[in-house]
Parts: sequence; C-alpha cells; structure tokens
Amino acid sequence: MRVILLTGKGGVGKTSVAAATGLRCAELGYKTLVLSTDPAHSLADSFDLELSHDPRLVRSNLWGAELDALRELEGNWGAVKRYITQVLQARGLDGVQAEELAILPGMDEIFGLVRMKRHYDEADYQVLIIDSAPTGTALRLLSLPEVGGWYMRRFYKPLQNVSAALRPLVEPLFKPIAGFSLPDKEVMDAPYEFYEQIEALEKVLTDNSKTTVRLVTNPEKMVIKESLRAHAYLSLYNVSTDLVVANRIIPEEVSDPFFQRWKENQRQYRQEIHDNFHPLPVKEVPLYSQEMCGMEALERLKETLYDTEDPTQVYYKENTIRVVQNQSSYSLELYLPGIPKEQIQLSKTGDELNVRIGNHRRNLVLPQALATLQPSGAKMEEDYLKIGFASAGNV
Repeated sequence: MRVILLTGKGGVGKTSVAAATGLRCAELGYKTLVLSTDPAHSLADSFDLELSHDPRLVRSNLWGAELDALRELEGNWGAVKRYITQVLQARGLDGVQAEELAILPGMDEIFGLVRMKRHYDEADYQVLIIDSAPTGTALRLLSLPEVGGWYMRRFYKPLQNVSAALRPLVEPLFKPIAGFSLPDKEVMDAPYEFYEQIEALEKVLTDNSKTTVRLVTNPEKMVIKESLRAHAYLSLYNVSTDLVVANRIIPEEVSDPFFQRWKENQRQYRQEIHDNFHPLPVKEVPLYSQEMCGMEALERLKETLYDTEDPTQVYYKENTIRVVQNQSSYSLELYLPGIPKEQIQLSKTGDELNVRIGNHRRNLVLPQALATLQPSGAKMEEDYLKIGFASAGNV
C-alpha cells in the first residue's frame, strides 16, 4: 500500500490538496481512501458531501472518511479510560471532569495514526491519503517506542505478571480503603498493546519506499517557519518528505493595486520556499477566484497539481535532513549535492541554523534535541554536510 500524508499549518489548504490527490489516484485506477485525522474535519466540506468514521464511496475507486477520535479512543483505550475515571471519581472529581482528565493529551491524534495502521494491515486499498492534524504533531509521539521500549519490556511486563498474581489476594483489602479497584487484566494489557501498535506503526511510517509526507505551505513568513519546523521533526524520526506544495500564489495577471504589495512579498517568500527546502521539489498552486469546495473546484486543483503525473510516485528519494545521535552528541546531516564545503558558512541564532552558500541562505528550524546545543564542527561527505552538535562545555 502507498501511504501519503498531507500536513501543514492550519488553514494552508492541505485538505484540498489531499482531496485532489485522491481524485487523481482514483482516476488512474488505484483503489484510494482519503482519511481525515484532523480534529477540525473539513474533508466532507471539500468533497461537498457527508462523511463519517466509516469509509464512504465518493466516486469510482475513491472513498472518504473522517476519523471519530472518541470512537477510536474508546475501542483502543476504553478500559484504561474507564479505570482512570473510576480512580479520579474516587478522589472527589465529578463525572464530567473525571471523563475529560482520563483522556491523556495527544491520545486522540495518535489513535488516528493507529487507525491508519489498521487500514494498512487490512490492505483493502492501494493508496491511503491522510489529511493529518496541523503540522503533524502526532508524529513526534513516534519517539515513544525508543523511549519506552526498555521500560515496557523489562519493567512493565513483569509488573503485569505480578499484578495478575496478587490482585485476588489484595483486592478485598484494597478497595474498601482506596474506594476503587485494582486494575484488572484488560487495563494492564492495554498500555503494552498500545506500545506494540505504535512500534509497528513506526515501521510503516519510516518505510520511505511506501510512506512519504507532503508539506503544504503558503508564501507567508509564519507559515514557512512552521513548515520548516515540521520538516525538521519529520526528519528527526526518519519520516521522508518528498514534495512541498506552495499554495495560494497570487497570479501574475492580477493587476489590482491593492494586491501589489502582497505580490511583492510573495515573490520573496516563494524564493525562500525553494531555497529553504532545496533540493525537495516544489509545486506552486495559484490562488483561485472561487473557494475550493466541490468536485468541479477539486478537478481544477487536481489538473494544476498533477496534470498527467501519477501522484503515487515518490517525488524525492533522499532524506534531505538526517539527525544522528552519537552517544552524548548529535550530528545534523544536510543533503547538499555538488556543493564544496568552502562555499558553506554556518551560524546559529536561537533555534535556527543559518546555512549560507554563496548568495543563497537557508534558515533551518532545529528540533528541540539540537536547539539547546552549539555547532561543534562540520564536514562534507557523500553530498551530505555533516554538522556536529554538542553542549557548550564540550564545544
């Protein structure tokens, strides 16, 4: 199955791009599902029809669905949620507060990705297009297997066995005192099963031959910075980005003086998009005179984006950014083919790394793991600029 994730800052048009990509894939004969995991769903508005949690046929070879996060959470985490609610109510919280606090932050987003993994395993579709939450923040939770693996295998699994053995003996004494029961087997099993799902999901998302991300951005300063930050985080977890879509470009034929300053700013920011994401390919989409809603509008966007192309192709196969950990230090590797090291100048300001090559400058928003460190040297190897990072005392 080919998996394409569309992400970007809220309001940039990623839902429209996801829907248009689905139309083109279906047109080429691929059995395609467009799945919205964004809590503020707009996929149904884009297609201009009703969608629900279960896939609905939109047209030949194309299905659409909008994730019901609470329904997905109940199916995957319901036993734990009910137990936490019971504990909180025993401590004096009312029902509504206890219900809300029983849902840990980010759980609805990560279960959206678990739903994606289930579709991947069932293999009912050839192409799965994910209209994800803004900036794909749920992908940062992919660090859970690396961070939690040791504890889950060496601590949590033995704790499960001990809990199962002691529960019948301790429960009669515990409940009258505490006011709630000890967790049963279903509750104890859920976190480990959840961990296994995330670990399996990570393998799918980091298989760069099948899964890629497409960043949708606008030629605006804040939007570009958010897109660069998302690209850095995706690279940190080895999730490949193969295409950038620069949306809502004011057409040259617009001559109204009101838009003149906007057009001038956009020329600057369009160049920044090409420079800062290089060598990723960039597709530009104009600002249309009508809202992007309904099949007629999506057909127009589909033609602009892909024309005769196959959207399932991997547009770019190299990881443009890699973050490698070496014991207590890190190395940031940038793909800069054909650039001699002598032409490269580096400087760091706050959480940004400034890379200057001749007259071109690239501002790279660093992931948190590197933002607090200082560059400690750089070298060029196999078209990658490898920049070492270490704490200030070790530089």
